[in-house]
Amino acid sequence: MATRCAIRTAFQATFLTVALILVTASGLSAEGVQRCRAQTIYTPVYSHIFIGDREHPFNLTVTLSVRNTDPEIPITIESVDYHDSNGKKLRPYLGVPAALPPLGAQHYVVNESDTSGGAGANFMVRWHSEKPVSPPIVETVMIGTRSQQGISFLSRGQVVRETR
Repeated sequence: MATRCAIRTAFQATFLTVALILVTASGLSAEGVQRCRAQTIYTPVYSHIFIGDREHPFNLTVTLSVRNTDPEIPITIESVDYHDSNGKKLRPYLGVPAALPPLGAQHYVVNESDTSGGAGANFMVRWHSEKPVSPPIVETVMIGTRSQQGISFLSRGQVVRETR
């Protein structure tokens, strides 16, 4: 009886070990979080929106936020590029790669007076890490006020390339 129990326990341990190896190899952590080493992320930006029947522009200040969600491993932000509604690169926001510590955040601002991007502007953010990490959150927050009216909303980034 003891032998049968020992064999069953050994089989279960082997099965769990193989399952953990397969999950890790597939890019998932033991917690079930998809991990990767690099991404390019497209994030929508609205430097202005239109209000009223005559489509008056309502200018907005934009804050791009890049947040490292990994509690243990730093990431490197390689580039943060601002593009207009036609996809033309207007300017880089990062001269050299920037390290982002575990759970750290970095922000980049498009001023309310800067309408060069238009209503269809975007940021392209590239980052990498030496080890697979839980991917960062990349989003933009748009806010504007006029008279007694205020508006604010956010857009979440969309991964367009990924390396596991």
